[in-house]
Amino acid sequence: MPDLQHGDRDAVFGEESSAASPLPGPDDQSVSALTDAQRADVTEHRRLSALTVYSIILNEGEEELSRPVRSLVWSGIAAGICICASLLAEGLLHARLGDHPYRGLIENMGYTVGFILVILSRLQLFTENTIAVVLPVLYHRTGRALWRAARLWGLVLAANLFGVGVTMTMALWPGTVDVSTVEGMVEVSRHYSSLSGLEPLWRAIPAGFFVATIVWMLPSAKGFEIFVIFVFTYLLAVGHFPHIVAGFSEIFLLLLIGELEVGRAVMGLALPTLVGNIIGGTGLFALLAHAQVQQEM
Repeated sequence: MPDLQHGDRDAVFGEESSAASPLPGPDDQSVSALTDAQRADVTEHRRLSALTVYSIILNEGEEELSRPVRSLVWSGIAAGICICASLLAEGLLHARLGDHPYRGLIENMGYTVGFILVILSRLQLFTENTIAVVLPVLYHRTGRALWRAARLWGLVLAANLFGVGVTMTMALWPGTVDVSTVEGMVEVSRHYSSLSGLEPLWRAIPAGFFVATIVWMLPSAKGFEIFVIFVFTYLLAVGHFPHIVAGFSEIFLLLLIGELEVGRAVMGLALPTLVGNIIGGTGLFALLAHAQVQQEM
């Protein structure tokens, strides 16, 4: 199937849009009593249907897949740099809260900072793409669509990790971040590095699912985007559900100070987390999102 253009998409979803209209025909007496402003209010407050949300994300996925390589790389590097704000914020709160009885719950709020910054800035974050660019693959079902998605995944992931590596290296540069904050960042990072066996994989599955949930909910958020991002990323932090890019900032920090070996970092933490995020975001959420509207399309 060829790439879905705006006109084609209207043809695909036109029937659903008209069928889902909250207003009956112009001859209906209940409707004729409404003013134009009231009609606008009804339309504005109507909930988006699942098919409408699917169409929005599908369109966004198509646009991302069509972006030039250089744009993807620079956007991915920027996202890797910005996501480190999560660990920095957690480290700051950890250091300032001392022995506060609720230090853990409060410092976890810092984890949301990087995600808010990245998502609202429209930067390329790997797990955010596990649903947006997978929907075009499921829709078109062609080798070309699969290749474009794989290409974007590889570029974005590499760019994210590069941005994280540069930022964490700079964070340890004398004078960049105060010692107490660095110590707080290290202490926070040890929670992730303490996972063993298949724990990183199993815990990463909910993380991938919840990040995909954020993507699915944003079109309906209408001014509450920050709240949606905050709630679900805070859930990741409190539940210790690792995210490959944000988690890599913790891994790389421990590597730089010599508390973690390369083999353990890659094979024991990063790779299982990556697989878990993909399973949760693609294997579960994206497939379910596609399945619920497939027959309607």
